[in-house]
Amino acid sequence: MFVAEGVRAVEELLRSPLAVRGVLVAPQLDGAQRGAALHARLATSGLDVLEVSERDFASAAETESPQGVLAIAEIPARAFPEPVGEAPVRVVVLDAVQDPGNVGTIVRTAAALGADATVALPGTVDLWNAKVVRGAMGAHFVHPAFASTLADLQAWAGRVEASLWGADRSGQPFGRDAAPPRRLALCMGNEGAGLTPAVRAACERLVAIPLADSVESLNVAVATGILLQAVRP
Repeated sequence: MFVAEGVRAVEELLRSPLAVRGVLVAPQLDGAQRGAALHARLATSGLDVLEVSERDFASAAETESPQGVLAIAEIPARAFPEPVGEAPVRVVVLDAVQDPGNVGTIVRTAAALGADATVALPGTVDLWNAKVVRGAMGAHFVHPAFASTLADLQAWAGRVEASLWGADRSGQPFGRDAAPPRRLALCMGNEGAGLTPAVRAACERLVAIPLADSVESLNVAVATGILLQAVRP
């Protein structure tokens, strides 16, 4: 199970095919027109909706200023994409990326830029952590995001003939003049330590974003967005 908290997150969840198990609602939800409309929709949704006091809701909420609604839903079963014919594939791989805000932004960015999946390797924050879900703004509900092992990633890559590239400061500067492979898994490393030795060794190529001399590095979520756009089919 996972928690989706806030008006927008619950709206997006209700629009998705995911199975919602129950919803908590507090009086402050009716304080804004959008919240009141969501409350009315929930009342006729057939879902298990529990009305609680603001105090009780605060004990369950994780945000500093709760909007008065949170839903519990089932984590969907997801797997590596299965290419059809010569269709290109783009997968984002998170290698021990630990900040929930960064991971949520990456999932949202991957969905927006047409990536086929986001895969979390061991050491990465839980993709269904409430903060990650909030940061992704509903992207989890439609974009395949799931945890895996390096061994399973390599097995999939070998089976579908996908290349593993790693983002690393010491890598080859990457630009649009270098055509990416048709099927690609782009590995993004930990915010401070970079790629783990095992993932680095598994990558066929290390690539870097050309930066100004005065800048040492980029935020991992920003770097992911730049590289995804650069390798977009």
